[in-house]
Amino acid sequence: FLVEAAVATQSVASLAALSDFLDFSKEPKSLLEKFLYTAAFSPRPSGELLHLILDKLEGKHLAPETWETGIVTVGSLVGKLCQQKFCGLPQVVERGVETILRGLRGAKEEPEVVIYLLALGNAMLPETIPTLLEHAEDGPTAVTTAATSALQRFPVAHISSKVKQVMRRIFHQKRKSYDKTCRLAAAEILLDNHPSPMDVINILLATSEMETETATFLLLKVQNSLRDHHHLARNIMKDIMGDQQINNYNFFSKVGISSSFSGPLTVTQDLISTFGLDLLFLEGGFLRKSVSDFSLLSHGQRLHAAQITFEAQGMESMMGENLSEGEEEPELMAGMSATFFDVQLRPIVFFQGYTDLMAKVLLSSGEPTSVVKGNLLLMDHHQVIPLQSGLQVTVKLQGGLGLDISADMDVSIWEQELKTSVNARGSLTMDFQAELDSPFLQGTLRSQTEVETSIHFDTMLRFSSSPVLMCLQLREEQVPYR
Repeated sequence: FLVEAAVATQSVASLAALSDFLDFSKEPKSLLEKFLYTAAFSPRPSGELLHLILDKLEGKHLAPETWETGIVTVGSLVGKLCQQKFCGLPQVVERGVETILRGLRGAKEEPEVVIYLLALGNAMLPETIPTLLEHAEDGPTAVTTAATSALQRFPVAHISSKVKQVMRRIFHQKRKSYDKTCRLAAAEILLDNHPSPMDVINILLATSEMETETATFLLLKVQNSLRDHHHLARNIMKDIMGDQQINNYNFFSKVGISSSFSGPLTVTQDLISTFGLDLLFLEGGFLRKSVSDFSLLSHGQRLHAAQITFEAQGMESMMGENLSEGEEEPELMAGMSATFFDVQLRPIVFFQGYTDLMAKVLLSSGEPTSVVKGNLLLMDHHQVIPLQSGLQVTVKLQGGLGLDISADMDVSIWEQELKTSVNARGSLTMDFQAELDSPFLQGTLRSQTEVETSIHFDTMLRFSSSPVLMCLQLREEQVPYR
């Protein structure tokens, strides 16, 4: 807790104390990860904090988890400093960007390349888009997936015609064959960023040549955008759906079990919170990818409060399924990645390879994997307001979030079942103070608010028979508000 508080303080003294106390080659991984994530979520990080982390990461033999968390944190801090118009800090921000780009150029292993791409996604710097496009189009599956998901995070203004050109080539497989998840991500970028009518028509026409599950998923994405009043392509979609050559039974009668939906959880005048769930299945009924998304929309701005992705690949051969023509046999793997408050965390691998799977199945502890746990300073605002009377009011607002999120994925080969569960517990504390101070009058207004919430999301799939049986459960416990 003292480490978290020292990061939140970000004074010269607290950063010096952190620098003295933290030894990246000796401290327990959990404490270092807590320090790095607290820094990554900092609402207004200082250049000194980034400088401290870069110094700690340089030239040391670190545990892989610490190094990965450190790199994605550097990306997050670079992005936030640039949002505060500090991009020109030559000593710090440029050094942070150069650390990521130099590491990406020198990375030999695929997982290493993926981490650097995720860091670029956290930084969201327009000048790195050509680098992301290059990896999206030419990289192996894991690299293409990481690069396209990084591009998905950029605002509409940065999705240029060149970006769309590359996404078209990936979706329509102009240069080589791509994994279905990469093609779908490319299609989503095209559909979500002021698409041209021709793009929408070509994507819909392409579904007639796709496998049932991929086509079902993509058609549901298009139908969702029609229901979403905030979607940029809604009017274009409505016009296209007026064409009977496209909006007909032949196109929209796909009978796959993949699904995609989103809907509101809370609606107020200023804020809409939504829950979305994407489930992409393989032709034999095994889950390939699931994405659960909690978003906040307010005054045209969108914040990904939480997005949790489970992926399983290589299960086809285990279940005796045939691969699509031209598709490479992927390595057996299951893992998870998460984004909270627009910060992408390092991915977690549940198992990689058949031997690892057997070891995990036989030696499973039954304990869920902790994704992120700690106390974060989310809001830190200080403002002096001059009144018409000549007096001044000082306004202070601080908001802290206690977060505990864990996830679990359990594959039973014998029962032919797959279970995933996400448990998210959070408590938000806000402290507001307005102070009027003058020689003859003093007044203070103070308000303190506390909210606690807990959300559990479970999926269970049984693929021992056809059709696959699926159970989804979203539970929200009572929300105490003080």
